[in-house]
Amino acid sequence: MQSAEQAGQVLLINKPLRWTSFDAVKKLRYKLKIKKIGHAGTLDPLATGLLIICTGKMTKKINDFMGMEKEYTGSLVIGQTTPSFDLETPVTDPVEISHISPEAIQQAIQQFTGIIQQSPPLHSAIKVNGKRAYELARAGEVTELKKREVEIKIFEVVNIDLPRIDFRVVCSKGTYIRSLARDVGEALGVGAYLSALCRTRIGPYTLAEALSPDEVMPLAPPQAQE
Repeated sequence: MQSAEQAGQVLLINKPLRWTSFDAVKKLRYKLKIKKIGHAGTLDPLATGLLIICTGKMTKKINDFMGMEKEYTGSLVIGQTTPSFDLETPVTDPVEISHISPEAIQQAIQQFTGIIQQSPPLHSAIKVNGKRAYELARAGEVTELKKREVEIKIFEVVNIDLPRIDFRVVCSKGTYIRSLARDVGEALGVGAYLSALCRTRIGPYTLAEALSPDEVMPLAPPQAQE
C-alpha cells in the first residue's frame, strides 16, 4: 500500500502578502515532512490569493493546473509608474490626471480584452540567456522580453476612486496583470502601476476553498486492513 505522502494531495493555499510562492512550498514541505512538493503557478510576493500546491504523485498534475483559466481582483494607480509595474520598485512623481474621465478609463481597458500580444515585465522570473530577467533588471542591464500571446476574457472596472481603479480580470495562463496595469496607463497617457492583486480562482478552484499555510494539517496515515 502506498503511503499518504506517495499518493499525494492537491492543496489550495491562500498565499500571504510578501511571501514568495516558494516560501509557501518551503513552509509546507517542512510542516508536512514531505520531499516531493511543488506549486502550480507563481504569485508575486506583493500578490495574495489562491496558490495550488501539489504533493507526491499529484505533482504530475502541476502542468494541468497551470494551464487553467485564472481570475484576479486588484487595483491600479494612474498618474505614476514604477520599473517593476508594481510596488516592488520606487514610484515616480505623480503627473496631472484631472483630465482623465471614467469614459476614457473604460475605453482604455476595452483595448486589452480578447487575444492580445503582451510584453512581460523586465522584473519577472523569465529566463534570458540562463539568467532571470529580474536579476538583469536589478543589475541595470537593459533587456527586451519577447511579447507573448495571451487571452483576456474579462477586464472590467469595479470602482473608480482616482488615482485608484479597482478591477476584475479573467485571463489565460501566462498573463501578467502588472503588464496590463502598465498598458492601461500608457493608453491613458499618464502611466500606471499595480498597487494590489489577489488571485481568486484557478479553473474550478476558488479562493473561498483555500486554507492559510498554518491551517494545513498532515495527512493521516492509511489504516491497515484487517
